[in-house]
Amino acid sequence: DFTGVLKREGVRISMDGKGRWLDNVFVERLWRSVKYEEVYLRAYDDIAAARRSLGRYFEFYNSERRHQALDRRTPDSVYYQPAAKLAA
Repeated sequence: DFTGVLKREGVRISMDGKGRWLDNVFVERLWRSVKYEEVYLRAYDDIAAARRSLGRYFEFYNSERRHQALDRRTPDSVYYQPAAKLAA
C-alpha cells in the first residue's frame, strides 16, 4: 500500500482533514501552474531532461514570476523581505 511505503521510508504524510480544505488550495494552485505553464508545453526526452526543465521552472516561479496573490511580487521577494528589513 502506498502510505505504507511512505511510512517505511520515513516520509511524513500530510493529508487534509475535515475543515482543513484551505491547506491544500495553495498546493493545488501551484501544481496547476506547473502543469499549464511547463509540463503540458514540453515533450521531455527523458527523466533527466524533465528534472532540469522543472528545476528551471521552479527557479522562474519563485524568483521572477509575479504573483497576483502576493500583490504582484515574487515569492522570493516576499520570503526574504523580512530578513532584509532586519539587516537594515
